[in-house]
Amino acid sequence: MSEEHDMKYNLAVTIDKDSGFCFGVVYAIEMAEDILDQEEYLYCLGDIVHNDEEVKRLKSKGLRIIGHEELNELHGEKVLIRAHGEAPSTYELALKNNLTLIDASCPVVLKLQNRIKNSHDDQEQILIFGKHGHAEVIGLQGQTDGKAIVFQDLAELDQVELPSKFTLYSQTTKSTDKFYHIKEELLSRGYQVKANDTICRQVSNRYDDLEKFVANFDKIIFVSGKKSSNGKVLYDVCKKYNEHSYFISNIEELDISWFNPIDKVGICGATSTPMWLMEQVKTKLESF
Repeated sequence: MSEEHDMKYNLAVTIDKDSGFCFGVVYAIEMAEDILDQEEYLYCLGDIVHNDEEVKRLKSKGLRIIGHEELNELHGEKVLIRAHGEAPSTYELALKNNLTLIDASCPVVLKLQNRIKNSHDDQEQILIFGKHGHAEVIGLQGQTDGKAIVFQDLAELDQVELPSKFTLYSQTTKSTDKFYHIKEELLSRGYQVKANDTICRQVSNRYDDLEKFVANFDKIIFVSGKKSSNGKVLYDVCKKYNEHSYFISNIEELDISWFNPIDKVGICGATSTPMWLMEQVKTKLESF
């Protein structure tokens, strides 16, 4: 038996009450569950949330995850649009294929889509600070007929010939600090930048909340899906203010060697992390 298992552990474990699903994700999942209570199955365009454990739970209830290629072949069915939103081409295809769209797009994302689509003339160049290939970003770029420039890092813009004047937006789950750093850097390079801080406040407020939360514990367990952009950003906040922070996606990834016998342990997660999963982690830690 290992030395760790010879020890008597008495971990004091606390879940961050402000962690877990944001209202956009809650809305989408409740909508899916309401339909699945009445019907045998429901199609969903892309993972309903960037958390494999929650997706697995909903699949067991009858949620069928499909991609855009499969959507092309689908006719006369109901399809859920997740919180990330979709490009106009998806709605056009739904009309053509006689699909009923259950639209669970987050209101914050919808507001941003409308702003990008309706607040500019055709000559205005739009830049979007966001993750390449992310569902929300694809939807946002779709509002500009694909003309917006998407970038994850300033270095990418060195390869692009930018006009002297442009408008800057952000994916709703990006880091506020990084957005403002990018804005200031572009201004310092002589560009005329009209910057729109379009980061969701329910997300950005968690930075300050997490900073305070993680300082109270010996160890932090951050629970998130590997595909979650928001998870990566929030984990970086944890790591910055508590170097003893560990990123896991499920309880199998917990390692007893991370802990001392009487550690105070804090559990927190992304806006796509279900509370039931954090409760599972708490139970597992207490079983040590």
